[in-house]
Amino acid sequence: MILILIALFNINLLVGSVFIPFSELWNALAGDGGSAYEKIIYLFRIPKAITALLAGSALSVCGLLMQSLFRNPLAGPSVLGITSGSSIGVALVLLGSGYSASNYIINQIDIDLSFLIFIAASAGAAFIMAIILIIASKIQDNIVLLLVGIMIGNITLSVISIWQYFARPEQIQDFLFWTLGSLSGVSNEKLILMLVVVVSLVILVYLFSNQLNVMLTGKNYATSMGLNYKTNRFIIILFTSLLTGVVTGFCGPIGFVGIAVPHIARSVFNTSNHKILIPATVILGSIILLFCDLIAHLPGSQYILPINAVTALIGSPIVIWVIIRNKNIHKAF
Repeated sequence: MILILIALFNINLLVGSVFIPFSELWNALAGDGGSAYEKIIYLFRIPKAITALLAGSALSVCGLLMQSLFRNPLAGPSVLGITSGSSIGVALVLLGSGYSASNYIINQIDIDLSFLIFIAASAGAAFIMAIILIIASKIQDNIVLLLVGIMIGNITLSVISIWQYFARPEQIQDFLFWTLGSLSGVSNEKLILMLVVVVSLVILVYLFSNQLNVMLTGKNYATSMGLNYKTNRFIIILFTSLLTGVVTGFCGPIGFVGIAVPHIARSVFNTSNHKILIPATVILGSIILLFCDLIAHLPGSQYILPINAVTALIGSPIVIWVIIRNKNIHKAF
């Protein structure tokens, strides 16, 4: 898997609208300088490939956390409405009167629109996260919490739909372009922030592996073993919200990676041990998103497909295949 990951990372650096010979890539990475392709490699393709690594890892770990918490094979990082919260934050910037306010802020404090969108998406995710955490402190049943999260997501999507109805066509176009998802809009400064946040949170999740393994046994048994189920559920929701918020804020909503990858990891390694599943989902999520990004760029063409369309196109058959191959998939939960 690691060799496949390294190979795909390098292929993503070579292939795109402009094909870069491997010798030129080697010269650029070796620091020889003077290559006509060096600017493309360092300013565009390396940041995009690293973004795919981080986003794929984060979303896959989020999916694993949600499926373990709710013991539901269809749970994913968007199940609690966090992604919808990011969307409503971005809608505040790009739709209606918020569009004019955004332009005023950009002109007054000289802030980049993409950075303003990131702030808005993160704030929207944090707002929904706060609501979910408050509700989680009052509700003990995970299934009820799952349903509440879905309903909150539906409410935010309804608000966005109404907002779009009254928005101007150019505003709707900008917002819809963001909803398609993109790995190309993360600058080097933002990439450093994303790297620190995602790597730190994934390490914390791995250190949480033993608690996740115990929680798979169910609330009653986990409590009898001395696990504070309520506190640990709070921590899982917090980790998921932060990881989902930062990826959605930087890259837009990217679907299906979080649902599909944990199933692939369980199928490949035939285990429910999170000490194995967490590193596996990190690597597999990176592989899947690098592959999807490679397909999305239609090598040799100037066209770029929406990353969301490609992840759904590839992720859906994978989930169907895994479920058919392993008819007792529910036993993992």
